[in-house]
Amino acid sequence: MIEKIRLENILFLDIETVPEQEHYSLLDDETQELYALKTQYQRKDDFTAEEFYDRAGIWAEFGKIVCLSAGYFTFRGDIRHFRVTSFHGDEVSILKDFSNLLNNHFSQPQHIMCGHNAKEFDFPFIARRMIINSLPIPPKLNLFGKKPWEVPHLDTMELWKFGDYKSFTSLKLLTKILNIPSPKGDIDGSQVGHVFYVEKDIDRIVTYCEKDVVAVAQVLLRLRREELLVDDEVIHV
Repeated sequence: MIEKIRLENILFLDIETVPEQEHYSLLDDETQELYALKTQYQRKDDFTAEEFYDRAGIWAEFGKIVCLSAGYFTFRGDIRHFRVTSFHGDEVSILKDFSNLLNNHFSQPQHIMCGHNAKEFDFPFIARRMIINSLPIPPKLNLFGKKPWEVPHLDTMELWKFGDYKSFTSLKLLTKILNIPSPKGDIDGSQVGHVFYVEKDIDRIVTYCEKDVVAVAQVLLRLRREELLVDDEVIHV
């Protein structure tokens, strides 16, 4: 029934995360031990905790958000635009700015958030980092006490599964098979930490993040059998 949702009521988003510290050695002894325990199953005997630290950004307990991009449709008559904006820099500022966007413009019952694999990653990561940073969780992210059908979240990966819960389909694969222009630029998620800490090129990360937001919107359009966005319709603000 996604065809019945008004596109202008959907906020599309994506986050980019990195390890909370640049180097494993900067963690205190207890945090190092906790990280080793947290990652033991994924590492097995192939990596030490220190060798595995470049992946710490996938856990909210050991990572942080360095960019959050959001996009939304606007319509004026038959003219359609997709406006994309990004928050980056200090994580607390990112979270506060995003909360303001939600609370001031996407807080009504009809408003929905949408991302790719966002129910498993982006939405809970944002909520957990808000708690860690002692910030209030916006109602659109606070799921406590909500019934499944009351949760205002869409996930393009979940929509693509059609109930097949054993499969993972990347955004890159989905855009390929749906004939959507590739969202990826010159980096991928595994390189974001290096670009942030070593190259110190946040603009490159923002570009990468915003391309993902546009791609998620494109996937939803394809699932609704609607015309894809063209470059002139995408506005970066």
